[in-house]
Amino acid sequence: MNFIKKYFKIFIGIAVLILAVVVFFFSQQSSDLETGVLKDWRAAPMDRRVASAQILTGADKNIDLLVACIDKMATLPDSGEMAIRDAASVCYTGIQLKESL
Repeated sequence: MNFIKKYFKIFIGIAVLILAVVVFFFSQQSSDLETGVLKDWRAAPMDRRVASAQILTGADKNIDLLVACIDKMATLPDSGEMAIRDAASVCYTGIQLKESL
């Protein structure tokens, strides 16, 4: 009986360690800013914002204006759950429209 208790405790200990490692790795995953929401945008540093804007548009032209536009959209009420790619698309389309006029 003592033999079974000993291995049962070892089994429980290993299961707890595996669970702790899994929880740790899932909590450390960094979300891509391109697929995030605007509340993630507000928390991101400026260099990640610029890099994400370049990835989303595929252009280096008017990146500062695009980042400023997305920043402005992120400050609007109830915009925290809007996708960053959607906000970037709206801003980029507006910038292109303004340039063509």
